[in-house]
Amino acid sequence: MKILEVCPYSAGVCGVFNRVLTESKALKEMGHDVHIFSSNATKGSKKKAEKEDILGGISITRFPHIKLGGESFMKWNYRKEAREYAPDIIIVHNYRHLHTTQALKIKEELKNCKVILVTHAPFIKGNITRKFISKATVNLYDKFIGPKTINKFDAIIRICNWEEPFLMDIGVDRNKVYNVPNVLPNIYFQTIGEKPINKSVLFLGRVTPVKNIEFIYELAKLMPDFNFSIVGPVEESYFLKLSLKYPVRPKNITFYPPIYNVNDKIKAYDNHKYFILPSIREAMPQSLLEAMSRGKTCISTNTDGAHEIIIPKTNGYICGNNTPEEARDYILFNEVQPLSKDKIIDHVFDNNSIDVLKKTYNEIFKDLFQGESK
Repeated sequence: MKILEVCPYSAGVCGVFNRVLTESKALKEMGHDVHIFSSNATKGSKKKAEKEDILGGISITRFPHIKLGGESFMKWNYRKEAREYAPDIIIVHNYRHLHTTQALKIKEELKNCKVILVTHAPFIKGNITRKFISKATVNLYDKFIGPKTINKFDAIIRICNWEEPFLMDIGVDRNKVYNVPNVLPNIYFQTIGEKPINKSVLFLGRVTPVKNIEFIYELAKLMPDFNFSIVGPVEESYFLKLSLKYPVRPKNITFYPPIYNVNDKIKAYDNHKYFILPSIREAMPQSLLEAMSRGKTCISTNTDGAHEIIIPKTNGYICGNNTPEEARDYILFNEVQPLSKDKIIDHVFDNNSIDVLKKTYNEIFKDLFQGESK
């Protein structure tokens, strides 16, 4: 079948695109013709990405965009190109975005085209980090637009178990809902690398307010004998805020540029004993899955995504969002041993492997095209 994947970003460090590219490669391995459409925005910067690209053997087309507010809310039009590609299935990513409802209009124009929505868990309790206008927009969307459009999708994929009650609240047909969590390429589950440096802590992700990097600064001051590595693209305005709040950065913190190559990313995980994710909110953090797959001792602040992945005292710890002292104590006095290969298979691979994704998508396609010849 011809499958069109549609997402906001396909350049820069973006968890959604990481999911889209991994998923697209898996669908291609299953024998499907796969193409990705996105805006030409680059996540984490003001740069515009090239119109055409090929990543991991998947063709990508990017479209000019107009940013309307927030980090991802933007307008871009891909209807003409989608009609020309004439997909059998459109998999559109991110609930509440304009490009998702645009896919429903394309569905009306293409005979027998099915549209699948992957929500990406935007239902964060309390709308943490959103400003007043953003909160009002989200509330209005969920009250008036969401209930009228959500069931027009042929299938709805949630990436987290905790999304279920939110979906039910906006009137989703339970029979349309499937669970397909974020997955990792199988290379993450290969033999663990060299023994890491004992007193080393890694954060890998975007350096933005939602990631709460202040937590790492405070933790580093409490643990002067440990080295902290912060790896990822830096939002300039937020880095300036950090510099003003901490005129003297703790000497045991080092910033590194983002890593895009999977092998280099795995090496970064393998070189550290601990992984920390101090975010204010997370849906289903890819970096936490990656670190866990490499046998790291993982510590996260109290987010929905952390509770989805971490089993306290088994494969990590969850601490308060403003209590670096608690994180310090977990590392120094209540250490969780790194996961063994068997436990990695039990806790990560069984739920977050490419094989699981392929199996579930086969079931979805069978349900959608039952009685049709595809």
